[in-house]
Amino acid sequence: MTTISDSKTAAGRFFEDFRVGETIRHATPRSLGAGDAALYSALYGTRFAPQSAETFARAIGYPASPIDDLLAFHVVFGKTVPDISLNAVANLGYADCRFLRAVYPGDTLSSVSEVIGLKENSNRQSGVVYVRSRGFNQRGETVVDYVRWVMVRKRDHGSPAPETVVPKLPEAVGVADLGSACPSIDCAAFDVALSGSPHRFEDYSAGERIDHVDGATVEEAEHMIATRLYQNTAKVHFNQHSEGQGRFGRRLIYGGHVISLARALSFNGLANAFHVAAINGGRHVAPLFAGDTVFAWSDVVETATLPARSDVGALRIRTIATKNRPCADFPFREGEGYEPSVILDLDYWALIPRRA
Repeated sequence: MTTISDSKTAAGRFFEDFRVGETIRHATPRSLGAGDAALYSALYGTRFAPQSAETFARAIGYPASPIDDLLAFHVVFGKTVPDISLNAVANLGYADCRFLRAVYPGDTLSSVSEVIGLKENSNRQSGVVYVRSRGFNQRGETVVDYVRWVMVRKRDHGSPAPETVVPKLPEAVGVADLGSACPSIDCAAFDVALSGSPHRFEDYSAGERIDHVDGATVEEAEHMIATRLYQNTAKVHFNQHSEGQGRFGRRLIYGGHVISLARALSFNGLANAFHVAAINGGRHVAPLFAGDTVFAWSDVVETATLPARSDVGALRIRTIATKNRPCADFPFREGEGYEPSVILDLDYWALIPRRA
């Protein structure tokens, strides 16, 4: 006689399964290699020199070419999905994200999350879960630490709402907390002919606006491969059978895919901003689907020197990504709301070499 059991499979957590203060240790550790870095470059076309060339990275002071900061972020994020957002409607935003230690090929990353907030939606069909997630390397050192909030479906629409707890988050990561993942850089060895731009820290100023010009059309295969690269199992990204019956009638592209595309596009104008030091905040304003073309532009919000460092400075950058609309006219006016083409609003700090 065949016995059918669902006790050995996991359906993922629903909103009412979360409790403020609980800590969740996520499976499965993920070792990153040069192949992962190459695949990431192929998916997004990223061209920042230290992450692209071993020779360049070693010349400026890295022990080896580092894994792209966002690849490390996505892998840490992917670990959290089965326990946090398998039943998500959408990932909503990020804050207080700090890149604390460089990741190199051969490192193994794992993740732990703490639930820091819950808020049921007024329709009682879903709620917002706030978590602080940390990624660690094989030595137990924290490589990335961030907060995100995600809308998660309820299992039972009639279940009682938890007490509302919405965490207070900083508007931006402080300048003193930047730079720990970046070794001391030899500015004289930072070859701007090879890096793709002559512009260094001193060439940028607050209020400057940059159209990154290029666009990138997203194909089904690309976003599916990327989702699997990060071991991200959220149904909204990979399961057309279930999502074809949902709100949009098709799979959503992972929001991190949009972030990486926008970051890669920003090379044209910010080629020497080689290291993402922190993400102050981010919003996925609207969904992206296969066949859409992504464009991006950036505001330089602030420039800052780092305490006790003369090799690199920090640019606070606000990047707006759009779909199916070039950004020469910089769509989006502060205080007027987002135009329909806007899909991402990302506020982050990037390090850039100073003049030798």
